[in-house]
Amino acid sequence: MTKVADKWVKVVDIWAEPADKAKTNPIANVNLPLLDDFVPPTPCRHSPNCGFLHIVKRIDKETAGREVSLLADEGIHYFAGGNTARGFYSLFDSSLAGLERIFILKGGPGSGKSTLMKEIGEEWLTQGYGVQFIHCSLDPESLDGVIIPNLNVGIVDGTAPHVIEPKMPGAVEEYVNLGEAWDTEELARRKDEISGLTDEITNGIRHAYDTFAEALRVHDDWEKIYIEKMDFVKANLLTDSVIDTFFKKMELTKQSDVRHRFLGAATSKGAVDFVQNLTGVHKRYFIKGRPGSGKSTMLKKIAAEGERRGFDLEIYHCGFDPNSLDMVIIRELGLAIFDSTAPHEYFPSRDNDEVLDMYEILIEAGTDELFAEEIETVRIQYKEKMAEAIGYLAEAKALHDELESIYTAATDFSIVEKYKDQIRGEILRRGEK
Repeated sequence: MTKVADKWVKVVDIWAEPADKAKTNPIANVNLPLLDDFVPPTPCRHSPNCGFLHIVKRIDKETAGREVSLLADEGIHYFAGGNTARGFYSLFDSSLAGLERIFILKGGPGSGKSTLMKEIGEEWLTQGYGVQFIHCSLDPESLDGVIIPNLNVGIVDGTAPHVIEPKMPGAVEEYVNLGEAWDTEELARRKDEISGLTDEITNGIRHAYDTFAEALRVHDDWEKIYIEKMDFVKANLLTDSVIDTFFKKMELTKQSDVRHRFLGAATSKGAVDFVQNLTGVHKRYFIKGRPGSGKSTMLKKIAAEGERRGFDLEIYHCGFDPNSLDMVIIRELGLAIFDSTAPHEYFPSRDNDEVLDMYEILIEAGTDELFAEEIETVRIQYKEKMAEAIGYLAEAKALHDELESIYTAATDFSIVEKYKDQIRGEILRRGEK
């Protein structure tokens, strides 16, 4: 394996596809341009370890400029927690790893945590910094966290269900108690109402998780139909071919920085994803197929190989079953490969987009037709269970809104503003260093 001392120079090689290989490799018809207008590396605002800005400057200056602008204008959006068939599943530790300063917000619903984070994040975004916005999986319009990678600082909602415990309290993490803005006498007066709503919300979310688990069992039956008709030899060859196309013989002389996230979530509003926001890269591979056609397995193998070779990875787990993967992004190579089937189904819309249809390549022809009746039965069962689970989340969200209104009425937001100014001031000092 070739060791690469200067990844910024050597990475150019990945884009030149040998003409003779296109005849034997089913996914080798990439037709990417030869990158000979080298641009020296410049600091990346998106992430300290991200090669995205470096790479796109060498590929297509006009198109790349639009993609960089998308990142700069909108930031990066994703979920770090999910309402899944395995209960609430947290990937917050991965998102927060390596930060030098973390503000952990404590306080009840409706205490202004999301607004505080959103305002600070947008302030730094307008200054040209890459900002990561972590959305709430129950209410995707609310935030659970904001990270400014180049300042190594983050702000996170540390309340249940994603309780964040300090690993180096004071040195890295700092609690910010927004509960000090409460009118505790007013809250005590409404104690029974708060208790009742809290219990109802907990029960509703538990019912949602139980129903998601039932949906997963149905989905497993759906997968079995296609697994039994898969050509596993061909699946391995296809995966090897994809890996070879992505990495060639490159191996970087650094340790891979791996981040685990969710690209989407089952929310009170239904399935929500940020695929289009996240995939502002030069090359996108849309994986099509059926349940059980090997999409997640391929992504896991690509991720493992990328990590072994020292590439920084964004690994996006399935918001329904976190043991499965939905997407891998390698920004140092300017590429993303993702499961592009429902509920996050997209189709090529850019010149460099490409489709990998796992059903067409790997599954025995005629499988859909042969098992049409059985497939339709499990499809309907799955759809009904998912709708039922989302209904429970919607009910829990409505109750949560009632709970928020109680706390909002009992909160002195001038005190919250003072805490926001303190956090803003410390972050500003970090930015001036």
